[in-house]
Amino acid sequence: MAAKLEPVPAGFEPEMDALRELSARVGSEPLLVQASNGNTSIKIDGTLWIKASGRWLANATREEMFMGVGLAAIRRSLQGGAGISARYGANSDLKPSIETPMHAAIPHRVVIHVHSINAISWAIRLDGPEQIKDRLEGLHWQWIPYAPSGNPLAREIAKAAERAPETNVFILGSHGLVVCGKDCESAEKLLREVDWRLALPPRKFPKPNLDALQAIARFPGWEFPEARGVHALATDVRCRNILQCGVLYPCQAIFLGQKLSFIPAWIAESRFAEWLAVQPRVPQFVAVEGIGVMVSKKMTSAERATLCALAEVTLRVADSAPLRYLTDREVAEVLAQGAHGGKDVIVMPARTSGVPHYVTRYVRHSMTHSLTDSLTHSLTYSLDMGRKSLDNLNACAAWLGSHSRKLRSRIASARTGLGA
Repeated sequence: MAAKLEPVPAGFEPEMDALRELSARVGSEPLLVQASNGNTSIKIDGTLWIKASGRWLANATREEMFMGVGLAAIRRSLQGGAGISARYGANSDLKPSIETPMHAAIPHRVVIHVHSINAISWAIRLDGPEQIKDRLEGLHWQWIPYAPSGNPLAREIAKAAERAPETNVFILGSHGLVVCGKDCESAEKLLREVDWRLALPPRKFPKPNLDALQAIARFPGWEFPEARGVHALATDVRCRNILQCGVLYPCQAIFLGQKLSFIPAWIAESRFAEWLAVQPRVPQFVAVEGIGVMVSKKMTSAERATLCALAEVTLRVADSAPLRYLTDREVAEVLAQGAHGGKDVIVMPARTSGVPHYVTRYVRHSMTHSLTDSLTHSLTYSLDMGRKSLDNLNACAAWLGSHSRKLRSRIASARTGLGA
């Protein structure tokens, strides 16, 4: 059902048109905004008009997506954690953005929040503030350490704004960029300048081996990615090393999951069906190490845009850059929150076809590692998940014990080491 909002107060429609046009321009640039990420707002007569949750800025001039929320109500929400309701359009199908409190906490009239590739490439670095201070010299900017979207981030923004009310550029650690202005024109001009100052050239990366990827392309439901740059996730060693260490920023976890699927070339060539069979769920994409990337035909446009952005970010990270990964707790919070209103969270099941998840993990790992390493990996994972390691080893023995004598011997040795 199309959104039906009450009109903007008389006399302010030209300003809303300017916001829509600004939003559409910014939202159409993949290096600034991907899918439904990012939001814009303007404060008019005690009301915050902000892009609604889950809407794409690129469509701002083609569909209604801005909703009015009373600033006083948002401030009460910040103080007491109450929910936010629309001031206008009670019958609308639009919902307030999770970033609504952040926009309200900023005193400037127009606010633009983007997931700039250049800004994120700095925001994920532990030394980010030190590295960008010369680039942003002369601007009124502050670095906001990572905080979850919603009230936690808004409170940090409010503190920063109170310390230095003139601040009109906020670099959000492990998140993105916020710029502000007195009107749409000045805010967009500042956005362009900041993004230009933070610009980093992407590394050149090895070309994908499209012939080798045909081994996966022959399986139903798989296809080549539209964007060539996505292949860097598999062919560029630095990209692979970065992503195998964890989650860099919330949208990565929200749209692509907590762990990306990397497989060696020989699995893609001869054992892809077996590998797929033991996955908890069919992955949205697979990165074949040194070869290239294949994507599921079921992958959504938002997921594809996020995958492209992830490649662009990692291609801009220097080899020596110290990175800050989200902690397990932070990732769990992001997934529980459901994220920017743009995607429902999928919780992976603990069992697949009756197979205990730690056994499935062992089988997956054993396809690319030695037997000893796989047992250690399975045991470590079980301990990390807070389950009794001995019970899990017994389960592994029951499930896999019919395999080689060597395997049974290894499990027996592990039991002995645990005092069984």
